[in-house]
Amino acid sequence: MTGNSHRLEAIYLQAVGEGVETALLDGIAEALSIVFGTRSVVREGSIGLGFAFEASRGQYHSTAILQRLGTLAGGDGALRLLGITESDLFVPVLTFVFGEAQLGGPCALVSLHRLREEFYGLPARPDMLLDRAIKECVHELGHTFGLRHCFDWRCVMASTHAVERLDVKGAEFCASCRRLIARGGPIPAAGASS
Repeated sequence: MTGNSHRLEAIYLQAVGEGVETALLDGIAEALSIVFGTRSVVREGSIGLGFAFEASRGQYHSTAILQRLGTLAGGDGALRLLGITESDLFVPVLTFVFGEAQLGGPCALVSLHRLREEFYGLPARPDMLLDRAIKECVHELGHTFGLRHCFDWRCVMASTHAVERLDVKGAEFCASCRRLIARGGPIPAAGASS
């Protein structure tokens, strides 16, 4: 989206695969409504993802899932479709990804698999999972507005390849990224999402 001719009307969250908890989706939706200043809606049901399974890796190809989501998204720039999955994701050049998005497009995808403390052999921490999921969802949605990775390590758009890095960055856009994204949608001023 460029200019102010389009406003972000809604973010739709869609479970992808089995086991995505409704309460977690609701928590993510509530946070996204605050960060993006728009309504966030959890869609009913789930999209199957068997078509994206790569048996040799035991993971799901995120780009293939993102393309499938693209067939379900509106094309007018006013809507975003965010897929949330419990499955482990990959792209061919990386061991795993926390998520992927269509740069400047309507769709994004986030995996909860490696955001869970249980993946690392630690006790479950629902509060930490929600915090990590929100950061990753805001990050991937930022890419749908055309944002690239930010050099400010505190910005939600900072690149993260490990949960330790995810844990130290914020859930908000830095001033520079906020200015860039505001061209295409309603991002509240600093502090409005606290």
